[in-house]
Amino acid sequence: MNINVLIQLLIILEETPHARAVVSELEQVIENCGFEYYDLLRHLPRNPAQRNPEPRAAALAGRWPEQWPQIYTAKKYALIDPMVRYLAHAQRPFRWRESLAAFGKDAQQRRMEQMMVDAFGHGLEDGYIFPIHGRNGILGSLSLAGKPVELSPVEIALFEAVARKSFWRLLELKDEAQALETVLPADTPLTRREMEILHYLAEGMTSMEISKMLKISNHTVDWYMNGLQNKLKAKNRQQAVALAFRHRLIS
Repeated sequence: MNINVLIQLLIILEETPHARAVVSELEQVIENCGFEYYDLLRHLPRNPAQRNPEPRAAALAGRWPEQWPQIYTAKKYALIDPMVRYLAHAQRPFRWRESLAAFGKDAQQRRMEQMMVDAFGHGLEDGYIFPIHGRNGILGSLSLAGKPVELSPVEIALFEAVARKSFWRLLELKDEAQALETVLPADTPLTRREMEILHYLAEGMTSMEISKMLKISNHTVDWYMNGLQNKLKAKNRQQAVALAFRHRLIS
């Protein structure tokens, strides 16, 4: 059920002409999949002049429990939030509890646990985070939260695609997508579609699987892949992925 809804959303987002409609469609699917709360963020560069600077992000869309954002800010949880810290290095989607377990021996473990207790008390019992990567690292993320929901591997992959599609579609409709792309390194100028295909290629997906995910033909996928190999001066797809990692086009 969720799989069909998520696939349909990917098609709808491509054709939705207004930012408000994108958010509405996204929220409806998130609710149908069992999540009460979410946010879609654009991550901003930290200010190196600040001492222990907090992570900076601009919300493209979202809904959180009443008073939780104020508590989160007042207690400065952003400085120790295990999800935020884990997200900085995450290459794939992850569950909240995975991030907490990763910092089990951290000096801030007690504060992390207290943050999770406070979150639980506001209805944030569990969640997932889907990183959105670009040529210069992480660009944004989609967080889903509320009561515990068990997503299948296919649903996780589709939500990851939804995160990227929603992120870029909202930026396009706000006329901010081009500006974000122009600040990226221009040594190897890849288009956003090429970056999407490169990301799926790095995950080991075949042309057939990528074509189904992006709703384009196998021939179109192969055409993009040939272009990627030419730009990266790679002999084959495997070398293209290796070079992309080496030059930090993907992480």
